[in-house]
Amino acid sequence: MPERAALLVLGLGNVLCGDDGLGARAVHLLQRDFLAPEGAVVIDGGTLGLSLLPLIQDAERVLLVDAIRNAGAHPGAAVRLHGDDVAPAVRERLSVHQIGVADLLDGARLLGCCPPSMTLLGLVPEDLGLRVGLSPAVERAMPGLVERIIAEARALGFEFRPRPYDEKSSRVDDARDVASVLGLWRSGC
Repeated sequence: MPERAALLVLGLGNVLCGDDGLGARAVHLLQRDFLAPEGAVVIDGGTLGLSLLPLIQDAERVLLVDAIRNAGAHPGAAVRLHGDDVAPAVRERLSVHQIGVADLLDGARLLGCCPPSMTLLGLVPEDLGLRVGLSPAVERAMPGLVERIIAEARALGFEFRPRPYDEKSSRVDDARDVASVLGLWRSGC
């Protein structure tokens, strides 16, 4: 990773809690299907909370990707928050790992290393219960979320390019596949 990332795309969430894993899923799809431009770093931050502080403090611009509760919005609805609206949202409207994200942003603020530009992109979750995989509404909205990440990066001067088909990874494609391999999930559950 470069000493200071010009753009950090950071997926957040717990893949064992249903739609809470949508940030991790979105960055996986982005990495699988697109080539990141020079200066951009795409990372699945999971639920690491304060452990992500070095990544945040070394970034000029940050795109957080996560499940975002938004009263009155239907599951799968897109949400975008920017600048000063991000910190309050992680205290009030994020999913079950909101404390870790709130601590991360508070830590960056207290250390005086908040990136000059921070945007939170996400979807409204339907199910945050203990289960592997996304709800149908959120799964249907995933391609649109990845496109919004790409559009947001483009607006910041970073052009993600489609990965040639023959370069796409044949790695495990989603949390259900991981759970199946580990014997934690089977078809029909």
